[in-house]
Amino acid sequence: MYSLGFVSAILPNYSLEQVLKFASENQFECVEIMCWPGNSADKRRYAGVCHIDVDDPALGHAGELQEKYGVRISGLGYYPNPLDPDKEKSEFYIEHIKKIIRAANKLNIPVVNTFIGRNPHLNMPDNLALFEKLWKPILDVAEQEQVKIGIENCPMLYTLDEWPGGKNLAVSPAVWDHMFKVFPTPLFGLNYDPSHPVLQRMDEIKPLYQYKDRLHHIHLKDIKFDQEKLDRVGMFALPSEYHSPKLPGFGDVRWNAFFSALGDIRYRGPLVIEVEDRAYEGSPEDVEAGIRTARNYIKQFLP
Repeated sequence: MYSLGFVSAILPNYSLEQVLKFASENQFECVEIMCWPGNSADKRRYAGVCHIDVDDPALGHAGELQEKYGVRISGLGYYPNPLDPDKEKSEFYIEHIKKIIRAANKLNIPVVNTFIGRNPHLNMPDNLALFEKLWKPILDVAEQEQVKIGIENCPMLYTLDEWPGGKNLAVSPAVWDHMFKVFPTPLFGLNYDPSHPVLQRMDEIKPLYQYKDRLHHIHLKDIKFDQEKLDRVGMFALPSEYHSPKLPGFGDVRWNAFFSALGDIRYRGPLVIEVEDRAYEGSPEDVEAGIRTARNYIKQFLP
């Protein structure tokens, strides 16, 4: 019914084979594999991780390893800012997304997950116009390769360099409606994470019903919202000042309602745990324990 997995970014020092072996030994059916450029200088947390180098003609023997360990790759992940105001960076990010789309087709992987991006110097209407211009060639490649694109709904608004607008436009139904109106291809959809609407004090369940035909991939991450801290710093402060990413079940996402909705809409895609909980990052053993702890919580909702 569902395929349970995790995001490989939390295991940056593992090889692809080690990631898939760990998944196989711990009751996971799939993994979202990170595909940052091998020479990436991105030092953002969870960025820069490369478990499949799409510039490698052999593509890391990914097909053979999936068969060996009985774990499939649910999607290829790369989360830069394609609308970066630095034209050279923007072009590099866009070209690398195209490379990943082509690699996904070669490996028979159904979806590439990424961000729309955002130019922090532009207002929303101008950013949407920039999106229309820069994303057309990406989606042309997706159409040629028949690979789905899953846009994560993360605001990317957690550090001082991302304040005040964040680095990803695709944070709300209003923006998604514009995205899908401009590019109506069914290959263009969401990599939906319920924790991000909770951060924005939005309903995290409604989108499952409203965008059921656009749910290409799902991240399972929780968030703990601290009202007392918000009362002190206000909503215009960095969100990291009043919230914390948590393992599923340790925050404010309504998981009972979430899985009830998935059943209602007959979702049959991957459910991939994204571990960003600092309480489980003290050591490699803590990281592995965090992945298993999240698995144990989610398992209660699965057949």
